[in-house]
Amino acid sequence: MADIQLPPLVELILNNGFIDEEQAQAYVRDHLAQGKSYKELILASGVLAEEDLLSLMAGEQGTEVIDVKSVSFDDSLKNLIPVASVRLHNLVPVESDADYVIFASADLVETDVIDELTFLLSREIRFVFAPEADIKAVIEENFTSGDASDALIEDLSEMDGLDENASEQGIESAAASAPVIRFVNLVLYQAITDRASDIHIEPFEKDFKIRYRVDGALYEMNPPPLSMALPIISRIKVLSGLNIAERRLPQDGRIALTVAGRQVDLRVSCLPTVHGESVVLRVLDRSSVSLDLENIGLPEDIYEGITLDIEKPNGIFIVTGPTGSGKTTTLYSCLRAINKPDTKILTAEEPVEYDIEGLVQVPINPQQGNTFAKVLRAFLRQDPDVIMVGEIRDLETAEIAVQAALTGHFVFSTLHTNDAAGAVTRLVDMNVAPYLISSTLQAVLAQRLVRTCCKDCKTFYDPDDDAIHRLGLTRNDIGNRQFAYGKGCKICNGTGYKGRKGVFEYLQMSNPVREMINDREPTLVIREKARELGMRTMREDAIRNVLDGYTTVDEVLRYT
Repeated sequence: MADIQLPPLVELILNNGFIDEEQAQAYVRDHLAQGKSYKELILASGVLAEEDLLSLMAGEQGTEVIDVKSVSFDDSLKNLIPVASVRLHNLVPVESDADYVIFASADLVETDVIDELTFLLSREIRFVFAPEADIKAVIEENFTSGDASDALIEDLSEMDGLDENASEQGIESAAASAPVIRFVNLVLYQAITDRASDIHIEPFEKDFKIRYRVDGALYEMNPPPLSMALPIISRIKVLSGLNIAERRLPQDGRIALTVAGRQVDLRVSCLPTVHGESVVLRVLDRSSVSLDLENIGLPEDIYEGITLDIEKPNGIFIVTGPTGSGKTTTLYSCLRAINKPDTKILTAEEPVEYDIEGLVQVPINPQQGNTFAKVLRAFLRQDPDVIMVGEIRDLETAEIAVQAALTGHFVFSTLHTNDAAGAVTRLVDMNVAPYLISSTLQAVLAQRLVRTCCKDCKTFYDPDDDAIHRLGLTRNDIGNRQFAYGKGCKICNGTGYKGRKGVFEYLQMSNPVREMINDREPTLVIREKARELGMRTMREDAIRNVLDGYTTVDEVLRYT
């Protein structure tokens, strides 16, 4: 395997003899797989204590390690740069004059961050080092956000607005202005700290909305002026390497950020609308997503079924559910479970969401003619054992997937259907021959994500007859168990929910089900037969979560 490009911190400890080349490469692989910072991985491996690592970084940069807690933070330091920038980059300003600003850092600082700070402050930037715990404590004590968005929106309001006819040079200049950079930093920082899965930036006829999706629900932030839509969207396009002059065609890009030591990828999608471009950023925080099959919340019986099914030599395994239901995470977890040196795994994805060591991952790009069907055909000439195709959308892709399964490959894919049995009907609707479906399909996993009650304000109550009836249960089914809901508190922003949990439905192929597929039986009949044979429906799995106090009646009725 070719050597991987080493980052500065790993190169530093390698050059000083603390690790060898093989260990250096292992840090890079772990960083890509887990999303942890290099410093975190180095300290966890025990090759250096934090104080020794800080001394090494300081010696390399000709600076010193300081006691950041002893610094007196007056208003001139606290107001030097926006709180969002301090928290986004985990840097604390400790000294400044007319020519320079000194920041305390717990890690080596990336050049693009240095460039941004130099631009924002128009002064030379210097660094000293301090332990991470001390820096975080100082930030919590002295750099609280308050109404940071209000102050930044006020700054934006004072700028000259732009319309669609502005010159490319004018847009570039506005996008690179200090107020716009500060505001975009705040938007990204706030989204990541609030655990948002998506950021929606949308200009309308009379206003400009920025919304976050947290645990599946959208929340709106204080809106900036409509005249700032073009510069703010252009700043995001600059960060993601997109063409800011192109505003008539959809574009896709990526932003890689390190937020307080965590590696975060943002998938950027720009879509032209009547009132300007709508931008959606999907937040991919590798450090907060577990890609281990045992950690994604599968019930024990389903976990055991899946681990047996995905080890089979050939066949098709399908995960179904709507957008944002965690299908990709489940597929990646399955692939990691079977990712061994003796197994060649190829994936076709639109786009590649997480880089996983040992998988050959191919991005799909229909504009360039790189379609799922075309890539799948090429895969069969690459001698794979396992193939993952992001989604089966048409007959051509479905036929190649079936062909691959028939010729000794195991195929993973997704479909958009409401339940597990519906996947069979969807393939038949695509004109795949029923006998081919019944002979290749091994199992279908349907899933949804329901919000879980906030642990800090969870309250139990005795359900009334109406709530029990809505779930299709009786008093005998409930016994003396109580239901739960979240009252709403500061931790969950008053919503009563924090975090999400998967609910699942697992349809394993059996001879009676295969016969029904061959007879073109409808979804309902196949589902009832599967239930007879022991399948638990998604509604039943969700009700189990209500009875165990994880979620609410409303969530179950909304998502299943």
